[in-house]
Amino acid sequence: MVYEESLSNLINEFKKMPSIGIKTAQRLAFYVLRISKEDACRLADAIIEIKEKIRNCSVCGNITESEICNICRNPKRDKNTICVVEEPRDILVIEKTGVFKGLYHCLMGAISPLDGIGPDDLRIKDLMKRLEGSHVAEVIIATDPNTEGEATATYLAQIIKPLGIKISRIARGLPMGMDVEYADEGTLSKALEGRMEI
Repeated sequence: MVYEESLSNLINEFKKMPSIGIKTAQRLAFYVLRISKEDACRLADAIIEIKEKIRNCSVCGNITESEICNICRNPKRDKNTICVVEEPRDILVIEKTGVFKGLYHCLMGAISPLDGIGPDDLRIKDLMKRLEGSHVAEVIIATDPNTEGEATATYLAQIIKPLGIKISRIARGLPMGMDVEYADEGTLSKALEGRMEI
């Protein structure tokens, strides 16, 4: 079906979003057509506002509307522990657990030679500047459990180790509620390697 140009343009813009295929893009575009002009303007204003106001924290790389994010500014956070993540959205997920009380460092990606992303393309130098001469006692590496995340974790461990800082990696394995019989070999082997004494 051939759509009017303005509708086709909107569908094409929605298709550029992650995990949005043609059908979902069409549904979203027709949703925008159905809502009131005021609602559509609010949606457009919210998109423009986020592009104008949101930036990355100058310390950790988290998203913020200020120069320094709320986590880095919080005096109650444990300054002796830094959790290294790939993307700002990872910080949000970890914060939702309510378990981690330290600081973060966002790399803005992972080492991926196939995609032309090396250590110099990430915020690794910024991390090393934070660590050198600091009172940080532990760095928790919370990169994704895939090839790129593992390569990044290994690289970070090699360059941080000479600083005498404890380096740990988040545990990987069976998710809560999963039956052992349905786990694949890789997940099960990681669960066995990361076992804890009870």
